[in-house]
Amino acid sequence: MKLDRPVTGGPCWTELGTSDLAAAKRFYADLFGWRPVTDPRQEAGGYTVAHLGDAAVAAITPLYQDSQPVAWSVSFAVADADATAEALTAAGGTVVLGPMDVFDVGRFAVALDPGGAAFQLWQARAFPGAGLFNAPGALGWVELMTRAPDLVKEFYTTVFGWTVTASEYYPQWGIDGADFGGMVTMDDKFPHEVPSHWLPYFAVEDVDATADAAVQAGGNILMEPTSVPDGPRIAVLRDPQGAAFGVHVAGEEG
Repeated sequence: MKLDRPVTGGPCWTELGTSDLAAAKRFYADLFGWRPVTDPRQEAGGYTVAHLGDAAVAAITPLYQDSQPVAWSVSFAVADADATAEALTAAGGTVVLGPMDVFDVGRFAVALDPGGAAFQLWQARAFPGAGLFNAPGALGWVELMTRAPDLVKEFYTTVFGWTVTASEYYPQWGIDGADFGGMVTMDDKFPHEVPSHWLPYFAVEDVDATADAAVQAGGNILMEPTSVPDGPRIAVLRDPQGAAFGVHVAGEEG
C-alpha cells in the first residue's frame, strides 16, 4: 500500500466480527503480535482494539446480530458520512446501517456496493483510524472480490474518486495514483455461496511461516503462499472461526 496514514477516500481501518471474541483475540495476538484492549463500557459491546506498540491497527468485535457473518470488514475514510451515504445510494449502492455516531470518536455507516460487497464509511473525530500501515502485523493492502467488476469500478470511482491502474488481470485502486488495493473478478472457481467481499491483507515478515503458524493455531490455508509475478509473496488464510484474510511480505506493497 502506497498510503501510510488514513486519507480521505482511502482505507483507514479494518474490523473482524467473530463468533468467539476470546479465541480470536488469542489467535491474532499469537499470529501478529497484537495487544488487544477491550473497551470496558457496556455500551461498547465488547469492542476490542488491537495494538502494535502504541499504534491501533485493527479491531475485533463480537457479532452484533444473528445475520452478521464471521468476517473481516474494511472502512474507508470520508469527510462527511451522510453526504457520502447519499452519493453511494445515488450511484447504485445501499446503506444498510447508519450513518450514526460512535461516542465522540467518529461517525460511521455500513453499505453494500452494487455487487453486494459490504464496506464501512468512517468520518473521523477523535479517532482517525489505524496508526500504522505496511509494517509487520499492520494493514498493508485491501482487495475487492466481486462478480460485477464493471459495475463496481464505476461505483467506487464515482463515489470516492479513486484512480484505477488498468491491468488485464488485476486492476488496482488508488488515491491520486497512490495504490492501496486491487480487484479480483470472482469466476466459477469460487463457490457460488461465497458472496462478493472486501479482503484485508496484513503485512508479515515471512508469509510461509505465518501460514504454518495459522494452521498450527487451528486456522486454514485458502490460498497457498504464492509469489506474484513482479509482486509480493502472498497467501490467503482463514482463522478458526471462519474469517478469511490475506498476508503479504512487508515492504513489498503494491
